[in-house]
Amino acid sequence: MFEPTTVYTPAPSRYDDMVYNRCGNSGLKLPALSLGFWHNFGDLTPYEHMKQLVFTAFDHGITHFDLANNYGPEPGQAEKNCGRLLRQYFRGHRDELIISTKAGYEMWQGPYGDGGSRKYLLSSLDQSLERLGLDYVDIFYHHRPDPETPLEETMSALAQAVSSGKALYVGLSNYDGPTMEKATAMLQELRVPFIINQNKFNIFDRRPADNGLLDAAERLGKGVITFSPLQQGLLTNRYLNGVPDDSRIKADGRFLHENALTPERLAQIRALNDLAADRGQTLAEMSVAWLLHHPAVTTVLVGASKPQQIVDNIGALKNLEFSDDELRRIDEIALGK
Repeated sequence: MFEPTTVYTPAPSRYDDMVYNRCGNSGLKLPALSLGFWHNFGDLTPYEHMKQLVFTAFDHGITHFDLANNYGPEPGQAEKNCGRLLRQYFRGHRDELIISTKAGYEMWQGPYGDGGSRKYLLSSLDQSLERLGLDYVDIFYHHRPDPETPLEETMSALAQAVSSGKALYVGLSNYDGPTMEKATAMLQELRVPFIINQNKFNIFDRRPADNGLLDAAERLGKGVITFSPLQQGLLTNRYLNGVPDDSRIKADGRFLHENALTPERLAQIRALNDLAADRGQTLAEMSVAWLLHHPAVTTVLVGASKPQQIVDNIGALKNLEFSDDELRRIDEIALGK
């Protein structure tokens, strides 16, 4: 039985205002904002709502959709829903899109459904392509380092993903600087187009700066895509006056719990919100702009529960400049420096 389809005509002006940044020293450009399918594309979200999120993103020039094998709930469901969206509405726009997916976390039972082995990565990629309904993904990531698998084995699996035509580029996620540098040398020897690192990075969470990832990426000519730019909603004005009933804490508390809103954290959020207002921005806009001002950052991965949140995040592109005093104040508030 054929699925019903509705013609979707993207906005003709979709490329007018989006900024596209070159990914490291590769030939690929990515939009300054990318759409993440980590939340709101699994079983908990109505399909019609997902459709509006994706339409809003593409209508505003967001051409990169980021997934992973285990995104759901249930694991694999985000890829299935993305595949359905692509099949129904984006058949004629595949070459305008960058579709990425990952493997590295537990996906199926048994010894071969997790980690960084050649067996797991290549099997997972085949499964992802089937769920997405695609012949290839644009970027295939190893989702996290696996200390139990030789790095050479993991990198050779990424090489085969490219040589088989099932991925155009490869990336690494949640790697630190020294490990990424070792991986870079291996992938370069294998002549694999490794172009991007995906790491959690925001005003409150500075691990990629502390572990050498940002410096190494800039030095080696690799792009960086950051996730959780708003620290699961803390770097917005959502929680300044309590916890709304439709907030992530209330609706889906898997990754953000109410105990994260300590008096100290709320004081930081209010101080950052005041600084953003001084800049003529919302706290969310300033948080995204702060990431994009870093020379190593290619694109910021945003999630959204409402289409308007995507539009609001795009507002960050209007002011990406920071004075030295503003950067110092952000560090003082967030880090106590």
